[in-house]
Amino acid sequence: MSAGTASDAALEALFVPFTTGELALPAQGGVLMLRAREGVALREHIRPGWLLQQSFAPAANALARHRYDVIGDPALAGARLRATGAAETFNVILILPTRQREETRALFAQAMQRVSPTGVVVASVANDEGAKTAQADLALLAGPVGQLSKHKCRVFWSQAGAVPNPALLAEWLALDAPLPIADGRYVSRRGLFAWDRIDTASALLASVLPGDLAGRVADLGAGFGFLACEVVDRCPGVTSVDLFEAEGRAIEPARANIAAAIARSGRGIPTRVEWCDVTLGVNGRYDTIVSNPPFHQGRADQPDLGRAFIVTAARALAPGGRFWMVANRHLAYESTLDACFKQVRTVVERDGFKVIEAKDPR
Repeated sequence: MSAGTASDAALEALFVPFTTGELALPAQGGVLMLRAREGVALREHIRPGWLLQQSFAPAANALARHRYDVIGDPALAGARLRATGAAETFNVILILPTRQREETRALFAQAMQRVSPTGVVVASVANDEGAKTAQADLALLAGPVGQLSKHKCRVFWSQAGAVPNPALLAEWLALDAPLPIADGRYVSRRGLFAWDRIDTASALLASVLPGDLAGRVADLGAGFGFLACEVVDRCPGVTSVDLFEAEGRAIEPARANIAAAIARSGRGIPTRVEWCDVTLGVNGRYDTIVSNPPFHQGRADQPDLGRAFIVTAARALAPGGRFWMVANRHLAYESTLDACFKQVRTVVERDGFKVIEAKDPR
């Protein structure tokens, strides 16, 4: 995230109650930060012993480069503390909520489950990203909350010793669980891209994939695994399938979905599902790669993401390999494709999207 974005503002605002003296940070340890992001405000306030959670690989990597203690899954927090002999609760839990309301409710429930009996849960949300709604939700779960406004954001926190509504706590914890979609053919998870449906672009790509794809296949930016599963379903010559995905919360559904697809096929196909930032490259050599690359971060188009996926695909393909991708029709990927592949063709344009096949990486 660049300086001046709403997300940076939320990070800056998150620490305001501590600088004003309304809240206090422990001298050492005792702090868990959910959906943590690297930034100046974090660098200025972080102290030894903090545990940071971030399931999006690029953001987790940015935190790890500063040698912070980073975990991908909030469920690992208790295990990490047990390993150090510390108590399994935190005096302060900081949250940078997401835009998906039910995912944020699950974050609030996870925080209230892990906060110490005298601790506080603190969240920061930009005003134009649902701050009032998020504050109301925390109050619904934890009772009365403190609040202040800064940097066009709202910061709000539970009272020390707040006891969450037990029925609501259980209900909101369950919101993070994988659940069936598409008439039970797949499982997904709230907060993932197009989590509750097969998105139009991926469906278009799947509909035109040829049945002769064979050998080693990779899905870049696999999400919950739809495209990889379609390849297994449609292409009997596939001998292995690897899925690469940056959002760690997608890994469990993707593993379940690809295992189900392989079981349906009746073939013993080796597979690997890896949490990674595809733009940094992938570990493997493939005959075919399929991808519906991300083209935005937040609300802004970021075509460089798609271009980086194209470069990664070209580098990971074997000589003569094939790359099948789908993209928004208005995104100009052709120059990058031409630079990376000897043969490029547009297979179909429909519903605002285009499917491209590229062959023979340079």
